[in-house]
Amino acid sequence: MERLTAVASVQRFRVIAELAAGPTHVSELARRVGMSRALLYLHLERLEQAGLLTGRLMLSDDGKALKVYEVEPFTITVTPESIRATVESEPRSATTRESEN
Repeated sequence: MERLTAVASVQRFRVIAELAAGPTHVSELARRVGMSRALLYLHLERLEQAGLLTGRLMLSDDGKALKVYEVEPFTITVTPESIRATVESEPRSATTRESEN
């Protein structure tokens, strides 16, 4: 279920799509997907926790440390049952609760 919730975001889809072309450092990835590095790191952390990405430090030619991410091979099977289980495992937002009242 963690993998399904990790990819349940258009922004994270974009990150995975960019990284599917090959390993990329955070600054370049932020430019490609059009988001701040701070926000990107939140998405990368969620994807890495789900086992979909790995990150490692590398040194650039000029000696700067670069955080590089790459996609790990994965498969996610989506069924009505897996969607139901995922929704039931996630806390409901205040907006959802208010709209039901």
